[in-house]
Amino acid sequence: MPEAPPEPGRLRRQLQEFSRSPGAVTGLAVLIIIIVLAVFASVISPQDPYDLTQLDILDGRLPPGSESFSGLVYHLGTDSQGRDILSGILYGLRTSLTVGILSAFAAAIIGTTVGLIAAYIGGRTENALMRLVDLQLSFPTILMALMMLAILGKGVLNVVIALIIAEWATYARTVRATALVEREKEYIEAARSFRLPGWRILFRHLLPNCLAPVIVIATMQVARAIGLEATLSFLGLGASVTEPSLGMLISNGYQYLLTGLYWISFFPGIALLVTIVSINLVGDRLRDVLNPRNT
Repeated sequence: MPEAPPEPGRLRRQLQEFSRSPGAVTGLAVLIIIIVLAVFASVISPQDPYDLTQLDILDGRLPPGSESFSGLVYHLGTDSQGRDILSGILYGLRTSLTVGILSAFAAAIIGTTVGLIAAYIGGRTENALMRLVDLQLSFPTILMALMMLAILGKGVLNVVIALIIAEWATYARTVRATALVEREKEYIEAARSFRLPGWRILFRHLLPNCLAPVIVIATMQVARAIGLEATLSFLGLGASVTEPSLGMLISNGYQYLLTGLYWISFFPGIALLVTIVSINLVGDRLRDVLNPRNT
């Protein structure tokens, strides 16, 4: 059965090309560390910042390096509720990465499927689907997310759903453009001549050759989703009070920025910035490496 398999050694060349960028390698290393810290937050954190029984209001607004009456050292200080900022950041990273990865992955599945179907079937089906995509893209992402959260309410799961609805159209448009080129190639014509089912041609032959742009977009969308979740939580529409979030930590300290209590917002903001930048460094390099013009 004629197909378009990857060239021998192509993956090796792409990995070598990726490793030639110090920025991308550094970003990947930092991202791995962040993921490990997020996964093992409950083990590493000196405090469960959202267990009210572990909080002491007398420890509120302590500067970095302070020690509590119980002997616990707050390396990054505490917020107004006596919550350890370092522990809050570690738990917040878990929430932010979960929202970013889940929303990007689900949106990629939906958008890729819509794009493949539109490109392969064509005709009225393609027109209808792409008009839906155009309608979706006509709304700013943050506005769409706000509209959905106004309907669904607060909560991490609702934020994920809102981001999926707001982001799937980007994948659909990109995959359709790539699939329109691929469907005219000989291996697709050969598959049709064998009278293979349409679903098999779509997902067994066409999809693998459209994955490169999907991988790049998904990487970028993880960073974008993390930033959007932080924005929504900062506005009070994202994660609930019982669910840690970097955006919520930044919001908790915003009112104290001009009073000298900088650490309440500053350190969570730095953690958010480092996470987004590291993901973008990896995504930028993947875009260069997976660009067919460079292979």
